[in-house]
Amino acid sequence: MPLNILIVDDHPMTVDSYINLLSEDFFEISKPHFIKCYNCEDAYKKITLLSMQNVKIDFAIVDVNLPPYNKYNISNGLDLSTLIRKTHLECKILILTMRTEAFLVDKIIKRIKPEGFVSKSEINFELFPLLCKKIISGEIFYSSEIMKSHKELLKENIKWDEHDTQILILLSQGVKTIKLTDHIPLSMSAIEKRKANIKSQLLMGKGSDADLIRKAKKMGFL
Repeated sequence: MPLNILIVDDHPMTVDSYINLLSEDFFEISKPHFIKCYNCEDAYKKITLLSMQNVKIDFAIVDVNLPPYNKYNISNGLDLSTLIRKTHLECKILILTMRTEAFLVDKIIKRIKPEGFVSKSEINFELFPLLCKKIISGEIFYSSEIMKSHKELLKENIKWDEHDTQILILLSQGVKTIKLTDHIPLSMSAIEKRKANIKSQLLMGKGSDADLIRKAKKMGFL
């Protein structure tokens, strides 16, 4: 049986480079079949089609920053990875990113729990095939930059989850607080408490929603 490997990156030369690195005497038993995608729309369609055909994806290499597919609210590699987790349950995921802000790293780890998570700045021709082999064989591999960034957030002890992130995203999109209950499965009082907690952590409790969004963007939370 071929090993189905999905590669999603918006630079075709990068995708081809990954394939070349994984093709040179890399696979000892299973012959690889590569599925190449360059944006969220193409990836979404191929992921869902393979799921409908009961064809599994064994290993996915996904860049975080990708052209979005607005029709289905697939904004980036994080959303694609969430889709893969739902449709291809046994797939091992390697997340690649240029951004290593502590909050982004924490969000990806909490939501996706990827088997591999690496800063692109740490990848080289020797390391890449080795880390892929580790992940495919069942190991977990997080690069040093990713681990350092995650430890920084834990050290700061910022308490956050997906609902808090969603509140920030919706506010940044212009959704009024009173309308947040239409999008988030929480009561208004719970949302207000979470919003106050976010402000206390980012603004020391003082500031408008606009101040909050500006601060969140500056810190890489949005």
